[in-house]
Amino acid sequence: MSALTANWQTLAVLPGTRPGVVRVRMNRPQVFNAFDEAMIAELDAVFGLLANDDNARVIVLEGAGKAFSAGADLQWMQRASQADFEWNLADARRFAGMLWKIHHGPKPTIARVQGVALGGGVGLACACDFAIASSRAQFAVSEAKFGILPSVIGPYLTNAVGKRQAMRLALTTSRIGAAEAHNIGLVQQVTNDDGSPDGAAAALDAAVDALVAELLVGGPNAQREIKALYAQMAVGPVSTDVLELTAQTIARVRGTDEAKEGFAAFLAKRPAAWVPQEPGAAA
Repeated sequence: MSALTANWQTLAVLPGTRPGVVRVRMNRPQVFNAFDEAMIAELDAVFGLLANDDNARVIVLEGAGKAFSAGADLQWMQRASQADFEWNLADARRFAGMLWKIHHGPKPTIARVQGVALGGGVGLACACDFAIASSRAQFAVSEAKFGILPSVIGPYLTNAVGKRQAMRLALTTSRIGAAEAHNIGLVQQVTNDDGSPDGAAAALDAAVDALVAELLVGGPNAQREIKALYAQMAVGPVSTDVLELTAQTIARVRGTDEAKEGFAAFLAKRPAAWVPQEPGAAA
């Protein structure tokens, strides 16, 4: 089954503007793309399919309508509050597994954030490798307002902004704008626009496309290796185990066909074989 042809109920999976790009759109605009059991299951499934699709090089996660994601669907959370511990544990494990699949997948991922990202919506943005936000975007880690906590999203939030800022956002539930989100590392880029909804969308699309273009220049196996290696390294002292891991990894990757093609392309002053050919470009 292809992610692009499957019959999704809560998502729209679309080709990007460049070859090799897939857009995964959360498609519940009537509830600001809040997610429930069904969307969690579909996000888990689509990222699983794309991980094994050689035609998918970069995945863009986006939201339909005015919002990126309002986080957990409140009707889902109300059902959870009335269920027993075993039901809640199984449910939370499915949510945790979905975020892990987004974060640890082999393909670069970009969160395209417009409107609001609340609660678990912040977690989705943090689980992606990159997050680009419209100047109009707003963020809040709002779970404590409902008597719960940002537990499953906690590791991704902490990795993105650091423990102290993560604690501030979680304890206060404060809503912050795109500029502050950029300052603390929640997003890596904020777009400039003319202040209109259409201008904001166009600027956001242009920024995402520019990042996609940069990512498509890198070798897909090299990017897979980068994600796998960096997932094993923590900030701190460089141990002998880390020294050996990095030496073993580069020694193995240097001998791959992709590495040989990369050096050959550079010396021949031509694009590497994995760089998509732009429509209309000379062969």
